[in-house]
Formats: sequence, structure tokens, C-alpha cells
Amino acid sequence: MPALIEPHDEFMGAVQQIILSSSETDYIDQLIPVMKDVRNSDRATNLIQALNQVSNDREAEIERICNSNHQEFISSVNQLQRVREGTVTLTAEIMTLSQSIEASTEKLAEQKKALVDSRSVRQNVDDATQALKDCLEVLRLANQVHDLLAKKNHYAALRVLDELQNVHLREVTRYKIAEMIERSVPATQRMIAEAVMADLHTWLFRIRETSQFLGEVAFYHTEMRRARQKERLEQDEYLGSFKLNSAVEMVADESEEFDVLNNEEVQVDFSPLFEAMHIHDALGQNEKFRQEYAATRRRQKELLLPTTLDLLDEEGAGLSSLLESIAGFAIVEKATMTRTENLRTAADVDELWDSMCQSAVTLISTALPTVDNDEKLLKIKGVIALFIQTMESWGYSVSSLDKLLLTLFDKYAQLLKQRFSEDFQEIVSTDDYMPMPIGNLDEYDKVINVSWYTPDKERELLSFPCVLPFSQMYPLCCIDIRNFLNHIYLFSDDHFQNLNVIDETLKNSLDELLCEKVSRSLVERLSSQYPGQIVQILTNLDHFETACQELQELLVEARSSASAAGPIVLRATEEFSTAKKRAEKRIFELVNSKIDDLIETAEYDWSSTYVPDMASPYMQELTRYLSNIMSSVLLGLPVQIKELIYFESLSHISTMLLALPFDQSIRRISPQAVHAFRLDVDHLVDFVRGLDNSVLMEGLDELRQTAELMSMGAEGRDKAEEEFFDVERGRKKFGRVDKMNGAELLEKVSQGSAAASAQAEAKVTSPTVDKKAGTFSNFSSRFGVNKGQS
Repeated sequence: MPALIEPHDEFMGAVQQIILSSSETDYIDQLIPVMKDVRNSDRATNLIQALNQVSNDREAEIERICNSNHQEFISSVNQLQRVREGTVTLTAEIMTLSQSIEASTEKLAEQKKALVDSRSVRQNVDDATQALKDCLEVLRLANQVHDLLAKKNHYAALRVLDELQNVHLREVTRYKIAEMIERSVPATQRMIAEAVMADLHTWLFRIRETSQFLGEVAFYHTEMRRARQKERLEQDEYLGSFKLNSAVEMVADESEEFDVLNNEEVQVDFSPLFEAMHIHDALGQNEKFRQEYAATRRRQKELLLPTTLDLLDEEGAGLSSLLESIAGFAIVEKATMTRTENLRTAADVDELWDSMCQSAVTLISTALPTVDNDEKLLKIKGVIALFIQTMESWGYSVSSLDKLLLTLFDKYAQLLKQRFSEDFQEIVSTDDYMPMPIGNLDEYDKVINVSWYTPDKERELLSFPCVLPFSQMYPLCCIDIRNFLNHIYLFSDDHFQNLNVIDETLKNSLDELLCEKVSRSLVERLSSQYPGQIVQILTNLDHFETACQELQELLVEARSSASAAGPIVLRATEEFSTAKKRAEKRIFELVNSKIDDLIETAEYDWSSTYVPDMASPYMQELTRYLSNIMSSVLLGLPVQIKELIYFESLSHISTMLLALPFDQSIRRISPQAVHAFRLDVDHLVDFVRGLDNSVLMEGLDELRQTAELMSMGAEGRDKAEEEFFDVERGRKKFGRVDKMNGAELLEKVSQGSAAASAQAEAKVTSPTVDKKAGTFSNFSSRFGVNKGQS
């Protein structure tokens, strides 16, 4: 029914759109949605029916058109027939052409396939070529690393290796060569590190070999600074108070710039060290490098120090080489610390320095006992002082070396003392102990210049030949004393901090030399029995005492330590004073011994009745001896000593003579004996009075007053006692006479007078007196001889 909608009508719209499609592609595009909606066979049938209906409608339309235009249709059919024939022909040709095209297409497909295959191969070749180029670049860089290593361009090699690792290897990570080279990078880094360390070790070896020369150059520079400081001292004394390496000296020497590490003589290039540090920093091995460098320097330090040291070498090459090497090594260490960061700390450098100093001190101390010459020791000190001043300028601590200088100075002082001790001993033992003769003015000037001696006469008033009071040993000892002073102070010319030790050692050494080798040696010779030698020893001792006093003032002026104050007192001054007293005592002993011998010959006969008219022979001999010894043997003594000897001798004579009448065996003293005694005393008094010395006269007051009291007692006891015991008169006339002694003498004289009176009365009453016997008795009483003596 027309009103009913056929099932295929719903597809008509879609079919119409399909028919109206402009191309096969659109046709399919319109058909696909319709076919998706066909769920079952009914809908498919409906679609086919719709398509058939459209086809039928088209055919009907064609038929209608054809029916209306039959003739035209026939013509068209004929035309179409002709066209069809042409079409068949064309189709045949097309088929032929198609076959030809198909054959060509197959060939073209094969060619295209070949082309596609060739393009793939070409792409693979291109990829392989690029990969090869990348790998070759990697290999080139790897080889370049080794080439740079061979050329010692370590840092450049490290930079190339870093570029290779961080850039180029990332481009070839998919290739096995990248893995191989990546694995070799650490080994290559080690090679670079080892190569740079090898170069650094070579540099360190050269530095160690150069250390001695570097130290020698540093020592020479210090010597030049010393010379310049000395010149400045000569121009301005104020600058002389500042030592080398003081702030003032360093400022004054700023104009003389000198680089010990880079000069005409030596150049130390730190580039290998900087390169090694940079490379290890790039490798992240700073701490490892620092430890290895420190260990290497410690080993080099050990190689630098010998096992033994010879200090007896005439040129001192062993010690100089040791100290120069240590100096060069330490200078490089200090320069390394200042020119780098975190490589060498101050503690590391100071540790090595202290170790080297301790080893050097040990070596020198061990070899020091072999040195037995003070001049050699002074040279050793000079080298050490130069070393100390050089290293002090680099900021190193030199306290251990200062202690070593103390040890050297002690040894030096001992050697000097030993040498001068032998000189003093030889001088004292070979002296002739005679006043020193001088032949001319030049010789006189030389002696005066070296001796502490003030002449009595002006130089222009002297006549030659002349004789100086001291013997030859005195100026010779003075020369040795001055030389000893000069040698001691030579030790303080260079760096020496303990100047007070020099002053104290000098004082003690002088005391020891003068006391033990001069004073005591002279005292030992006081046992001589020759008064002339004793007198000369006393004279020498007196001049040595004066020399010590002058020497004390000289030591104060020449004192090394400016901080020291106060006087210097030599023990030798008191020693010589004591020795001089012993010499005086010895002279007193010899003189008094002679006096004793002479007085022993007196042998007074205290009961004698003979009246002599002159002094006894022993007294005349005694005064003659005193006169001779004072004018000859004791002539060279100073006036005060001669007066003292005179005084002591006269006092001894007085004591000895006073002891004679006080002998316990003497019961009485005759007036004749009193007269003889008085004559002897008056003779002695007259002799002393002739010396025109009131002090000496005072020494005989007791003897003179005693003799006068005895004479007064012989004239009359009562009057004598009245004079003696009266306070006022006794004090004036007999003030030096002891009351008990005076009373005893008066008693003996009184008894002697009584006995003499009784004997005189007996002679008057006796007619048979033998004149010859009386004459002999008088003679024996006068001279103190017995009848049996010849």
C-alpha cells in the first residue's frame, strides 16, 4: 500500500547519497555507516532491495528516455556500438598497455624495493660512519691524553680526559667502546696522578740536591747583611745597638732586596708543585696528596741528615754542608707554606724544623768531644751563628740552637782555660824572678802598654837601660790575660743571646787562672830560702793585685750584657792580697830567722862586771844586715811594704831583746850587764833614727824605755821605782813598759847591783887577786865567751 512505508524505505536516503557520491572513496565512505547499521539478514535484504529499487528506477527512467528518443537512441546505440568497438579496441590496447604497465610496475616495484633496501643500507652506513666518527673522536681524545702525558702536559691531559668522560663518551654510550673507555678512565686518572707525582718527585729530588746550594746562597746573603749592618754601625753608633734580624735592621736593609729562591745563582720553580696540587684538586685527592707530600718530605729530611759528623775537618765542610742543607730544606718548606694553601701547615713545617734541629744538635754534641782546639771551636760557632741568623730571618725558632751555643761556649771556655792555664804555668815556672831589664824606649812602651803598671817617672825622664820592679812573668801574664779576654769576647761577636753567661764565665775563668795558675804557683815558690826570690815574688804579687783591681774596672766597661749592673769583684784580688801577706810573712820569717841567729849569738853575761865602751858585735852585725837587706834585697819592694817589713823586723828584734832579761833563769842583772844592754839598744835606736821614720821609732819605744828603766834601776832602785810607779811621770817616760815587767826588771837589776857591790867589797879585802884571771874574766864577760872557747 502506498500509505505504508516499506522496510527498505529507511535505506533510500542513504542509497541516494551513495549514488550521488562524487568518487569511489566517497561512495565507500557513505556505504560504511549504512553497513554498520545492518545487524541481521533482514536489514541486509532491505538494503539490497533498496539498491535494486534504485537500480530498477534508473532502468525505467532509461527505458522511458529511450522510448521517447528511439531514433536518437538507435543512433546512439550505433554510435555506442562503434564506440564499443573502439572501446574494445582501446580495451585491447589498454590491456596490452596494462600488461606492459604491469610488467613495468613489477620492475619498478623491484627497483623501488631495491631503492628502499639501498636507502636502508645507506642509512645504516651513515649511522655506522657517524658512530665510527664518534668512536674515532673518543679514541683520538683517549690517545691525546696519553700523548699529553708523554709531553708532560699533565693538566691538559686531565682536561682532555674530563672532556672525554663528560662529553664525548655520552654520545657513544650505546657502543661497547664507551664502556671500555669508561672503565679505563680511573686507570688513566691514576696514570696522570702517578705521572705528575713522578715529576713532583723529580722536582723534590732536585730541590733536595739544590738545598745545600740554596742554603749556601742564604748564608752568603746573611753575610752581606752583616757587612751592611757593620757599615751602618760605623756611620751611626745608635744602629749598633740593634742586632741582625731586629725590626730596625730589617727596615734599614729594605733597599737591598734579595730573593734567595730566585736570583742569579739559584732559581726554584714551584710550577711542578702547583701543577700537582691542581691536578689532585681536580681529581678530588687533596688530602691524599697532602699526606703523600708530607711523607715524602719526611723521608727527604731523613736522607738529608748524615749518621755521623766530622768536626775536625780543617775547612769545616761537613758542618757547613749539614747546616746549609738544613737551611735550604727549611727555606723551601717555609716558601711552600706561604705560596700554597692547606698543603703545609705551620705545625708540619715546625715539626720538620724541630726534628732537623734536634738531629743536628745531637750530631754536633756527639762529635764535640773530639774538638780540642779553641780556634776550631770558634769557627764551628761562627758557622752555627750564621745558620741561626739566617733561619731566624725566616721566622724559625732557634731556642734549641741557642742552647747548643751555650754548650759550645762552655767547651770553648774550657779549652781556652786549658790553653792559657798551660801558658801561665810555663810563664811562672820559667821566670827568673829578677827585676825585668829594659833596653830601649820601644821595649819599654810595649811592656807598659800590655801591663797594668803606672811608672814612677815620666817617660821622657827615663834613661836606658833601666829595670822595672816586676819580673818578666808579670807582663807576659798581662798579655795572656788580655788575649784571654779578647778570645772570650770573640764568642759574642756573632749571634749569642746569653751574654751574661760570657761575663760570668769570664770572671770565673779569670779567677781560676789567676788564683790556681799564678797566685798559688807563686805561693808554692815561697818555700825558697833565697830572700831575693821571695822579694821578687812579693813584688809580682803586689803588681798582680793592682792588675786585678784594674781588671775589675775593665770588665765592668767591657761587660757584654747591658742589663747587668754593679761592680765586678774578682776573687783573685783577695787571693793575691792573701798571697802577698804570705810572702811578707815569708820574708819576715827569713829576716827574723837571720835576726834570731844573730841575737842568739848575743849570750849576755847578766852577772858580768865588765863595762864595754861600744855596742856588741852581734848588734853591729844585726844593724849592718838590716841596712844591707833593705838597700839591696828589699830595694825593689814598694815603700809601704818595705816600711812594713822594717817595722815587723824591728818589732821582732825588740821582742827578742826584751825576752832576754826576762829569762826565768836570770835571777839578777849586774849594772855592767845593764850598761852593755843599754849600749846595744841605743845602737839599734840610733840606726833606726837614721832612717828618719817616726813610725819605726815608735816600734822601739818599749825596748828603749825598758833599757832606760834598767839603767835608772842600776843607778838607784828607789829613784827608779819612784819614777816608774808615779802615774804622771811613769806615763811620760815609761808608758810602753808593762808595770809587772818593769817591777820584775827593777828587782833583778837591784839584786844585781847588790851582788856587784858585795863582790867589789870582797875584792877590796882580798890581796891575792890574779890580774890575768881578772882580765880574762872581763874579756869573757864582754864578748860572752867561755874559757874553753878559742
